Amino acid sequence: MMKNIRYGFWAIVGLILVLVGLANRDFATVRAMPPAFADMLGISPDVSLPMFIIIFVSVGVGLLIGFLWEWVREHRIRAESRQKAREVSQLKREMDALKSKHVGPEDDVLALLDGPAGKG
Repeated sequence: MMKNIRYGFWAIVGLILVLVGLANRDFATVRAMPPAFADMLGISPDVSLPMFIIIFVSVGVGLLIGFLWEWVREHRIRAESRQKAREVSQLKREMDALKSKHVGPEDDVLALLDGPAGKG
């Protein structure tokens, strides 16, 4: 059921992308610099592309910038998570060392009763 919904969603997205592409087939010129500045430098980096390519590339670049921004923003959270994982690993090693050093009954209740406080 969920697989069919997922396929239906992506089919609709694909259809929308095709319709946007067909509706925006005219060529547009993309300029990297304003004309006055380009004339002053003597270079004019212009590219003529179909409008749907400009739209799709713009959306893609926007998504990449957003993902990068979020990845940088979450750096502190990831670093804190790694530090907590190291602490947990160290505590597990200490606990295993203490368990192996303590040679007593397997039952925790019996171990408590046989301990120094329970022998009184």
